[in-house]
Amino acid sequence: DGCLMEGISHEACSLAGTLGLGKLICFWDDNGISIDGHVEGWFADDTPMRFEAYGWHVVRDVDGHDAEAVNKAIEEAKAVTDKPSMICCKTTIGFGSPNKAGSHACHGAPLGEDEVALTKEALGWNYGPFEVPEEIYKGWDAREKGAAAQSAWEEKFAAYEKAYPELAAEFRRRMAGELPADWAEKAEAFVAECNEKKEKKATRQASLASIEAYAAALPELFGGSADLGCSNLTEWSGHRPMRKGNPHANYVNYGVREFGMAAIMNGIALHGGWIPFGATFLMFSEYARNAIRMAALMKIRSIFVFTHDSIGLGEDGPTHQPVEQIPTLRMVPRMHTWRPCDTVETAVAWRAAIEYTGGPTSLVFSRQGLPFIERTPEQIANIARGAYVLRDCDGTPDCIVIATGSEVDLALKAAEASGKKVRVVSMPSTNVFDQQDEAYRESVLPSSVQNRVVVEAACTDGWWKYAGCNGRIVGIDTFGESAPADQLFKEFGFTVENVVKAIEDVCG
Repeated sequence: DGCLMEGISHEACSLAGTLGLGKLICFWDDNGISIDGHVEGWFADDTPMRFEAYGWHVVRDVDGHDAEAVNKAIEEAKAVTDKPSMICCKTTIGFGSPNKAGSHACHGAPLGEDEVALTKEALGWNYGPFEVPEEIYKGWDAREKGAAAQSAWEEKFAAYEKAYPELAAEFRRRMAGELPADWAEKAEAFVAECNEKKEKKATRQASLASIEAYAAALPELFGGSADLGCSNLTEWSGHRPMRKGNPHANYVNYGVREFGMAAIMNGIALHGGWIPFGATFLMFSEYARNAIRMAALMKIRSIFVFTHDSIGLGEDGPTHQPVEQIPTLRMVPRMHTWRPCDTVETAVAWRAAIEYTGGPTSLVFSRQGLPFIERTPEQIANIARGAYVLRDCDGTPDCIVIATGSEVDLALKAAEASGKKVRVVSMPSTNVFDQQDEAYRESVLPSSVQNRVVVEAACTDGWWKYAGCNGRIVGIDTFGESAPADQLFKEFGFTVENVVKAIEDVCG
């Protein structure tokens, strides 16, 4: 009952009905109890009718304690192939307990020794703890059946492999989570191409170019957007949207279902054979947070694409302008968060997300156009390390300015305008940089230089570990406003003059 009160049950089940997912069978354990007690005071939905309205096949009033009745319902559901099925099972929580059956008292607490003894007596179960009678063990022992099914599948796949060796090899590769043999070569070529083109564009546009290039090299890339494909720019030329009766797809129009999208992506990643990505505005990542956290907890390769990354989105105002989202995404264990500043960093960030198998990645992109930044081959190679020296000075720097995303260009201009010796560090991924060896981290941020300024259009708390107690952070610790982006950046202090002042302040 509790699961069906959650909003995600509507998001996922509505989409499943729309897509006609005939292989999906769900069970509703309808015991009328949640942690607070009998649910009629807070859950009075007509659930079977709700699912029929979604376009599901519904099997009503099944005795959840009757194995034959449940099996009959399953067979009925399996016979319906053009829509998902919901099997509504009436059950009694704590079944068999003389004093606690049908009560929330046994929802999240043990029965206790006395009640366990009474329950066993009521059920006619005269065996000790963890003692399983031989005849019951044999009845549930599926090892022989499972081995036969496995053997039959392997025999079938061997025949397929003999008839279609290339397709079989591709299946093995994708299910193993391995990238194509020529992946690195093609990825490096695309990064080099971005550097040669020197294009000035929003990083969401650079992201679309990356998807276009990498999808051509990676047939397992599986995309989607939560009703913002034309804004997130996720619809590459080879995308094939999933529709009812047309399963040959590599893209889902998730509709306005951010939580459902992120959870479905996790399911696709867990199944294997695909590398899923899904997009929405960065502000709307809040709706998907639980699934994002679960992706990290499960160490799966889900790629979350978030555009419109700051007050730079302009007139939509503070309801749509993220300020605390980037710092809190960086705090999720095992997740890598990238905020690139131009086309080259975007290409590298996408490549890193595809290659990272220890958890999910959040890719954060701008709405507004950003300039291209010149780099040496060594600097391009070091982008993948999370942070690198983008502009240096002669000798020991008077100050180090660290920036990400749209603020990198601002940092470079401020360094140029300052009368000090300034090193500029672009740090597109704090998570990745923190994992580098001490020698590399020291080469980028030498401990001997404590005069530091950080520039990012987001909350400042997470940056103090880099800025130090004597540093300055040009950030935003309040909500935005509705106005054109250039006016907002000026209003909130993201100007050359203000960054130069911060440099002068830390240098004394």
